This record gives sequence, structure tokens and C-alpha cells, in this order.
Amino acid sequence: MSGTTTAALRPRRRTAGPGANRWVVLVVLCVSLLLVALDATVLHVAVPAVSEDLRPSAIQLLWIVDVYPLVCAALLILFGTLGDRVGRRRVLLLGYGLFGVASAVAACAHSAEVLILARALIGVGGAMIMPATLSILRQVFPDRRERALAIGVWSAVAAVGAAVGPLLGGFLLEHFWWGSVFLINIPLMLISLPVGRLLLPESRGETDGPWDVVGALMAAAGLFGVVLGVKRLGGGEDPTGPLTLLPLLVGAALLVLFVRRQRRLPHPLVDLCMFRRPAFSTSVGCIVLAMLALVGLELIAAQYLQLVLGLSPLATGLRLLPLTVAAMAAGLLGARVLRRFGPRRMVCTGFCLTAAAVLTLTAMGPADNSPLLLSAFVLLGLGLETTLFGAYESMLSEAPADRAGGAAAIGETSYQLGAGIGIALLGSVMNAAYTPRLHTVPGVSAPDATAAGHSLGEAYDVADRLGGPTGAVLRRVARDSFVHGLHLTLLVSAGLLLLGAVMALRLPRIMQCGAETESGVEPGTRAETGTGAEPETGAATGTAGDAESVPGAVEAAAEPPAPEPGVAGLPSPRGSEQPRAAGQPQLPEKPRVSA
Repeated sequence: MSGTTTAALRPRRRTAGPGANRWVVLVVLCVSLLLVALDATVLHVAVPAVSEDLRPSAIQLLWIVDVYPLVCAALLILFGTLGDRVGRRRVLLLGYGLFGVASAVAACAHSAEVLILARALIGVGGAMIMPATLSILRQVFPDRRERALAIGVWSAVAAVGAAVGPLLGGFLLEHFWWGSVFLINIPLMLISLPVGRLLLPESRGETDGPWDVVGALMAAAGLFGVVLGVKRLGGGEDPTGPLTLLPLLVGAALLVLFVRRQRRLPHPLVDLCMFRRPAFSTSVGCIVLAMLALVGLELIAAQYLQLVLGLSPLATGLRLLPLTVAAMAAGLLGARVLRRFGPRRMVCTGFCLTAAAVLTLTAMGPADNSPLLLSAFVLLGLGLETTLFGAYESMLSEAPADRAGGAAAIGETSYQLGAGIGIALLGSVMNAAYTPRLHTVPGVSAPDATAAGHSLGEAYDVADRLGGPTGAVLRRVARDSFVHGLHLTLLVSAGLLLLGAVMALRLPRIMQCGAETESGVEPGTRAETGTGAEPETGAATGTAGDAESVPGAVEAAAEPPAPEPGVAGLPSPRGSEQPRAAGQPQLPEKPRVSA
């Protein structure tokens, strides 16, 4: 915050809550994100214990795992746009409460049905929390350079949560029962609720016209159907089956009707005009492509580490830890890299680094090669986080402040859709390369070969049941087929990443740091303090932005600041907020002329 006078800081603190620093607000938002990211992965290691205790059917077990991301993805647009209307902090705090209560219900569930319902409610809470954190971050950090640093911290916390979830779940299961993986949410939520109510700012977008309830429900139902169908495709279900094809068709039809409805309404739920901005639409496309290329690959890589190399779940998590550390480093350095190179070169370079890491992994074989995996995972973490950081920052900065909730929801929805489509696409490539060879093993019947073709784990089970030379041959062929399929999947993923690098060429070449209003809120956005205190007006700030924030005001006489290094020669929007030299008297503020 160098280069800002003490007087200039006061009004901005007021917009972030009485006496609250915007960096403290960032900490509160990061705790929220950490909980959501943890809950998305922490249950995976608890599935065997849940199965043993609750005895769910195969369909129930699938819903226990998938209902959380399914509901969360379906409701992101609904709650993101609702926050723009009724208040983003209000939606976030309600999400806190629901997340905590549903976690307690899940921890004490005595049947699969109760656990599924609790996980669905946790998904509702997550859908309320995720877009609200980004939209509040957009408001609290009006300066794009500071906002870029905040988004870097935010994205680094997301990477930590996703990686720590399985490790924390494994530790809790070794000492407590499976419900403990949900109980960890409750103490943090009990702290986040009062702290968030005290420190987080309240803001709303434009409230002209009614909120489109019908459109919100259409978007939720359409996304639910599409995500459900994609997840079933990724799980190897028959694409022509009614439980897969029908949700896809109905969901796609509802989304088409939703888009047509939004184009006709004078006050749409989602401003589709944002997609006419090349930076916004390109950023959304880059997020989809990055997740499409890598999420399915991550699941396959975890299977490789456990089933081919024979590592334990804990050892697998530790082997993937360098990827997380590299992603954290890239997120924390992202703001500096973005200022130095601009969105276009940053995102394009991130895609190329990730593609290089993926191609490096094609050298993997049945034997362990720790140096190769370490270097590839570090490069993968750096490239992926660089790509997502640049794309998210460009998307959020390009969206109007009064549509921040809807823009954040679009970004998170594209993330979830990209992940689901990636699992389906790369899983299909993997199955196409893995399955045929298993039917050529001598001595293995057609039903056993079909069962072995479902997954490498099932192939090992069939091989153990057959035993003898036939079982040994089946195990070896299945392992080699899996590695062959992994190589093809890596090549497809690298091709998608290079396509993303080409797409990123449409992003702006430099980081545009336009000046915003003194209060930190762009026109069209109403900001309130955490306790409803009146914003300070008329305070001496010593900034040239004072004249811009009052219509008709006389502009303060000041010399134009020198261009800030690292922003492609653009003048700094805060250039007039330079610290006064020691002993230099402060000039009186020029009188304002009312419009």
C-alpha cells in the first residue's frame, strides 16, 4: 500500500467494514474458500468407511460422492445473481450458516438417504459461498493491481484446499470415525459467521426491474441436467441410456431457452452482453479448456500412482504435493507476472508450460521414475495456476462491478462444466485405448475380460481370482494397457492445452489499470458498511480521484505521474497518491463546485 497517504486510506476502510482493512477481508474470504475446497475432496478417502457403516447401494454411493458438486454447479448462477440483488454479504453469511448446519447433519447421518440430503445442502451452501467471495473481492479491491494480488492469494488457497483434503481426511479416519471429515467445518463456520458479519462489506448491483425467478430456475435445472449427464458419461455409462441421454437433452434445451429469454428481457438475470467483450469470453473459454484438459488427467494420474506404481493413498497425496506447492507459488507471484507480461502472454505461457509438463509425463512407464514425476508435477502446477490466475483475473476485471456476482458465477460454472466434460472426454479416450487388449489374453473368458475392462482395479481383482499363469498375464497386460491409454490421454490433453494457448491470443496484450472511484465501487454498485454506517464524504484524501467521484467537480491541479514500470508504460491510476516528502506542507483541498 506504498504510495497512499494516511488520509486516503480512511474512506476505503470504511467501505470494507468499520475499521476493517481490505487484507483482513481477504483472509475471511480465503477461509470461506478453503472450507469449500476441502469439502470437495475430503470425502473421497472416507468412501470405504461410509460404505462399511451405512451399507449404501451402488447408486446411493454414487450420489453420496457426486451430489455435492452436482448441486453446487447447478446453483452457482442462481445465487451469484441473487447476491447482486439482495446483497452479496447476506448471501455469503447465509451460505456459512447452511454449510455448517448441513455438515453437522452429515456427520451424524445414520442412513445413506440422510447423508445424500446433507451433502446436497452442503452443495447449496457452497453455491452461495463461491461466487460471493469473488464478487466481494472485486468490490473491496477496486485497484486492479491490488486485486490481482488478492486473486493470487485466493487461488493459492483453493489449490491448498484441494490438495490437503485427502491428506486431512486420511489423518482423521486413522483416529476418528468417518463423520469427523464433516465436523471440521463447524468450528471454522462458527468463527467465520460473526467475523464475516463484522468485517465484510455489503454491496449490491443495480436493482432496476424484477429479479428473473423463472430464468434462475431454468438455469439451475438446465445446468443440473447437463452436469448430471456429463458425469454419467465420465463414469462409463451408456451414452444412449435414458438416464444419461435424457438429462443431457433436457438440460441443453433448458439452457437454450434460458439464453433466448435473457436476450429478450430488459433486465436480464445474466448480462449476455459481457460475452461480446473478447477478454471476458476468451477468459471463460480458457477456464473451460484448462479444466477439460487436466481434471480427468489428474484422476487418471492418481490411479497410475496407486495401481501401477503400488503407492498407498497417503504416499500418492505426498507425491502430488509438489504440484500443489508449485501452484501456490504461481498464485502468489501471479500479480507481479501479470503486471510485467500482461494477460495475453501470461495465459498463453501458462498453457504452453502445462502442455510441456503433460508431454513430459508421456515418458512414464510401468516402473517408478521419481525425478521425472517431480519435475513434471512442478511444471504442471506452475503452468496450470498461471493459466487459471490470468483467466480469472481478466474475466473478473472485465465484468462491470454491478454484475460481479453473475460474472463470478459464470466463471465457477465454466470451471465445473470443464471439469465434468474433461472427465468424460479423457475417460472415453482412456477406455478406448485400455479395453481392447484385455479381450486378447488367452485363457480369460469374455465376461471376465469385460469386467477387467471396467477399470484397472477390477482387472487386478479378476487376475487375483483367476490366479496362476493366466492371472499373471492378465495383470501384466492390464497394467501395460493402462500405461498405453495414459500416454494417448496425455497427448489429447496436450493438444487441448495448445488449443487454449491459441485462444489466449485474443486476450489484451497489457494489463489495463483504469482509475475507479474513490470509494472503491464503480458506478452502478451500492456499497454499505458492515453495520450500516454512513460513508464518509468530504474527507481530505489528497487524490486526483476526488474530482472524478463528484459530477461537475473541479479537477485537482497536479502534474501527471510518471508511468509505473511493469504495466507496459501505462500511467498509474493511483499516481496522484504519492507520499509527501518529509516536511512538505499539505496543500489545502480545492473547493468543490456542485453540479
